[in-house]
Amino acid sequence: MAVGKIALWLGSLWGTLTLTGCASTANITVVNPSDVDRVDEMVEVPLSRLGRVADKIRPGVGLKDGQGQIVPTQITHDSLLIFPVSLKAHGKATLRVEPGLTAKVQPVACGRQYPERLDDMAWENDKSAYRAYGPALQRTGERSYGYDIMVKRVGYPVLEKRYAMELDAKARKQIADWRKAGERAKADSLNRIISYHVDHGDGMDCYNVGPTLGGGTAALWVDSAIVFPYCYKEYEILDNGPLRFTVKLTYGPATVGGNADVVETRVITLDAGSYLNRTDVSYRNLADPTPMVAGIVLHPQNPDGYRYDRAQGYVAYADSTNNAKAGNGVIYIGVVFPDALTDAGVAQGHVLGFGQYRPGTAFRYYWGSGWSKGGVAGMDEWCDYLTKYPMRWKEPLQIKIKR
Repeated sequence: MAVGKIALWLGSLWGTLTLTGCASTANITVVNPSDVDRVDEMVEVPLSRLGRVADKIRPGVGLKDGQGQIVPTQITHDSLLIFPVSLKAHGKATLRVEPGLTAKVQPVACGRQYPERLDDMAWENDKSAYRAYGPALQRTGERSYGYDIMVKRVGYPVLEKRYAMELDAKARKQIADWRKAGERAKADSLNRIISYHVDHGDGMDCYNVGPTLGGGTAALWVDSAIVFPYCYKEYEILDNGPLRFTVKLTYGPATVGGNADVVETRVITLDAGSYLNRTDVSYRNLADPTPMVAGIVLHPQNPDGYRYDRAQGYVAYADSTNNAKAGNGVIYIGVVFPDALTDAGVAQGHVLGFGQYRPGTAFRYYWGSGWSKGGVAGMDEWCDYLTKYPMRWKEPLQIKIKR
């Protein structure tokens, strides 16, 4: 089955909401206006549109589908009730809000800062895991600018386990002792057992970032060059599951062109089931419209494995991982742009989409990854997913509320 037909269709959904009555319960009808099946797409309903019902469902939300099954929900930091639906082309579904009905929803999209690993900000969903590097790493002098990708092949959270194994102090001491004693085989064996650079059945970290944009970072483009951001300075987690993770990252002041003290802010949102993160980037103290890029570093293992389509608004890359001979599969990476691109192509070792940042606004785009061992069959399937992704805003699900 094509990725485009199995993906969660996420993002801001600008449906038409119709409200009648004033009961303490509500029916939410979701209609698919498109010719394509929408599978597990995340619906957003402002709590303000639910009237009195909203007062009764905070903080717990009960939602049932037409078969009486409980549907997982979350209330977000910006007062949205979100939940997934699956609809055939031109199909519809009606769900009932039942205040007082609660159900335990297992976390799918979640994350946290890992101060024990140089302030990594790491997050995940059922498709992949990501991290942005923090101030502790910057203080070491290591140059890692872009987003890192940690592939997954399971639908449940794995980051806590991976970090705990990787940072096991007792095991690390034993490895160091064995190496000091010349027992290299024992040391290497234990290192493979605990390392998150090894696939223990749920995925691994086999992607290199370094002084690049990594797997989808955005940056200003000044004097025909990428203005590489460094590590984030501050963070605020706005949503932390079970269906949506949102983090706000603030970067240290920098001089950009003739503008001093330019402060970059990113708001990154990842929903359950999505291969892509939605990201809004803004800059304080940037006075003039400035060209901007978002893209993917090209690694020497597969220098020609990229595609881009200016008209469709995406760039893509098949990354052979940091050890192409180790059987680690292929990481498929993509960036999708809602606004028209001014250009797309290869520059400074990246495949890039070019746009424009306008002061006082946010530059919105989508980026993320899939894995050949985690459900993505190939580059054609991946690009099909990226091409169909804009349906979220071009043909949004229509939402009607009766209460």
